[in-house]
Amino acid sequence: MFAERTNWNLTPNRLSEALAQHLAAGKRLYDLSASNPTEVGFSYDRETILHAMCNEAALTYVPDPQGLLRARQGVAEYYAERGDEVAAEDIILTASTSEAYSFVFHALCNPGDELLVPAPSYPLFGFLAGINDVVLAHYPLIYDHGWQIDFPSLEKAITPRTRGIIVVNPNNPTGHFVKPEELSTLNEICSARDMALIADEVFLDFAHGDANGRRELGRVSRPRGGNGTKPPTLATNSEALTFTMSGLSKISGLPQMKAAWLVASGPEPLQKEALERIEVIADTYLSMNAPIQLALPVFLQQRHGFQKQVMTRVRRNVGELDRQLMMRKTCSRLEIEGGWYAVVRVPVTRSDDDLAVDLLTKKGIYVHPGHFYDFATDGHLIVSLIMPEREFAEGCRQMLSMF
Repeated sequence: MFAERTNWNLTPNRLSEALAQHLAAGKRLYDLSASNPTEVGFSYDRETILHAMCNEAALTYVPDPQGLLRARQGVAEYYAERGDEVAAEDIILTASTSEAYSFVFHALCNPGDELLVPAPSYPLFGFLAGINDVVLAHYPLIYDHGWQIDFPSLEKAITPRTRGIIVVNPNNPTGHFVKPEELSTLNEICSARDMALIADEVFLDFAHGDANGRRELGRVSRPRGGNGTKPPTLATNSEALTFTMSGLSKISGLPQMKAAWLVASGPEPLQKEALERIEVIADTYLSMNAPIQLALPVFLQQRHGFQKQVMTRVRRNVGELDRQLMMRKTCSRLEIEGGWYAVVRVPVTRSDDDLAVDLLTKKGIYVHPGHFYDFATDGHLIVSLIMPEREFAEGCRQMLSMF
């Protein structure tokens, strides 16, 4: 009766079952996986945010498949403040980056076509691909004093049915940016094989280095390139057909507002055809609602205060994590360039899954094991850096006491 694409195994995994039991018992939990910015103690300008949604213009229905011009201009101004020129007519608004991915997948792929996705990376891609009848093939990211794309393996993964390469800039959870030399190689590969580059930049604004490239967070390296103060966006990439997406969820810490966007760039004929095709797809759904579109420029301006709070907390939490790691030589932190997460390398005494369950049942620590993100080997735990500082410090202390 049901489609094969939705024939998921819905049985809870061991860690989810252990978490449910832990919470049902009313036990203390240190959630080192925290990802919801609205629940970790950040301050928001409530009056401005709520007032922005009280716009009389929302009472009139003015459908635009790309999104209201005023809202798209707000996105263009966001890029302009970064020093990048993105035209409003090259932007399509979506309710989420997941929807933006769906638009791109439908524009590029026939059922059974393939896309390359990095590993490690965010586990959502598998569900998005399956729902859209797309096949994913992984290309590895390798770690050697920092993360980098394994291009020989990437090229081996390409088949006649490969339609594009997904990059996450910076990656979640590794926190590394696409370097200029890597982008050059990606452009060469995509242009030579009629493939598209698909860039997820939801964490773009959360670079850890300062404007002078100093390593503010211990073993944290700043991405090369950009305008000297901020890492470069792929939204202005012109060498290959490129789809770049982002949204309010991370940039302004407003995931509940359901506002994101997609930028198409690249050689003019390909860019033009891509926008025409995606406009028809967007017109079929018209998912964005008027109040949020009209408020989008205001919501984007809220990012400044939010991002300052985030980066202050991230810096302090990374400093605390490093301090504790120095006292326990058996564990270490991998380099971070951006984002809200850190990868902690731990001794491989059991599988990451077993370790995560033990941490929860014995210490009350909820942390994601590396295999959630397709790490190739055991010995990796992913911790969120946006937890309130005291909770983070105690959670890390409890976690590291296991080693």
